[in-house]
Amino acid sequence: MEQKHTYRVIGSSTTVRSGTLAAPEISPEISFSAPPEFYGQAGQWTPEHLFVSAVASCFISTFSGMADYSKLEFRSLDVETEGVMEKDPGGWRFTRVVLRPRLKIAHERDTERANRLLQKAENTCLVARSLACPVTLEASVEALEYAPGV
Repeated sequence: MEQKHTYRVIGSSTTVRSGTLAAPEISPEISFSAPPEFYGQAGQWTPEHLFVSAVASCFISTFSGMADYSKLEFRSLDVETEGVMEKDPGGWRFTRVVLRPRLKIAHERDTERANRLLQKAENTCLVARSLACPVTLEASVEALEYAPGV
């Protein structure tokens, strides 16, 4: 397996505080907006929801892969995930994410192993482990001259 993978998303602004996200190999694109408390449109996916969703989806795929590898039979896994944002002197930021998995297993004898795998999934979920990673800005600005009457 390669030692490096790169994932690309193209974000486009559609209206003030709103836009779309697309990836060349994924359909459909996703519409998003800032949350209503930050003057966005209600009823839209928000960057905050997508952030929390990234943690939830990574946890689920990590656990299910571990369960498959370990031959743990489970009937269902639902994970309520809550991200808490707070304002500090530098601005708004997520201060914690809480995962609340509800796992239904096939056999009671597997309860201890299931709990160990849930804990291991939390510790190895790559999105959760990456939350403090640096963000690098590589900007490109293009001026489109406006010529009245053209």
